[in-house]
Amino acid sequence: MIVHEGVAMLTQQRKRHILEVLRRDGQVVAKALSAELSLSEDTIRRDLRDLAHEGLLHRVHGGALPASKAVGDLSTRASVSTMEKVAIGRAAAGMIRSGQVVILDGGTTAVQLVRSLDRNLRATIVTHSPAIAVELADHAVDVIMIGGRLFKHSMVAVGALAIESIQRIRADTYFIGATAVHPDVGLSTDDAEEAAIKRALVAAAGETVALASSEKLGAASPFVIAPAREISILVTTDVVPENRLEPFEQLGVTVLRAPSAS
Repeated sequence: MIVHEGVAMLTQQRKRHILEVLRRDGQVVAKALSAELSLSEDTIRRDLRDLAHEGLLHRVHGGALPASKAVGDLSTRASVSTMEKVAIGRAAAGMIRSGQVVILDGGTTAVQLVRSLDRNLRATIVTHSPAIAVELADHAVDVIMIGGRLFKHSMVAVGALAIESIQRIRADTYFIGATAVHPDVGLSTDDAEEAAIKRALVAAAGETVALASSEKLGAASPFVIAPAREISILVTTDVVPENRLEPFEQLGVTVLRAPSAS
């Protein structure tokens, strides 16, 4: 029994160390960590698998990345990085011009964009989010809703009917939200069907503008939407250190850091 307790303690120490490396470096490389700790890669991979099951990291080939904190239902996500989302929404709203056709994603940051939008703006907004459509009810913009099966977790339309409608649209800009945005992994989310809809929306727009508060940057989720290089503009806030944004700029992404103070 004493031996088992000692092994358990060592395991917990390893896991704490892995999470510390993840916080410090933004990634864990299994081979490097096994050499550092003089342990087999199988042991490290087992620890990574356990931590992934606990939702504390996201496993990738050769190691792990931070798991996105942007999970939970809409009401839960609304309480995460609230001031950042307001700042991002305000900056993104200022990018929409009269006469444009714009696709607006679902999600809490997109809601903040709508709330910062000039109510007299004459444009067309396409959305697969009933919540966004309702927010736009007293605006001058024309609203086109994409229908389909309601994915209740994110309150957006998904499925074949939605894809078919999206394929008939040619928009100027798509303002996309994702649970995770990483320079290597790209934009990703937690649901396969939602990822497929977002891919179709990326293809339907001339440019894609990613809206990402700090907890989403450098993280990864299971289902990839698109490579980071397909983002034209990344809108985040000035609370994000410049060194976390440089990899995106090296890919040719324009980074806009909105002031987070009210």
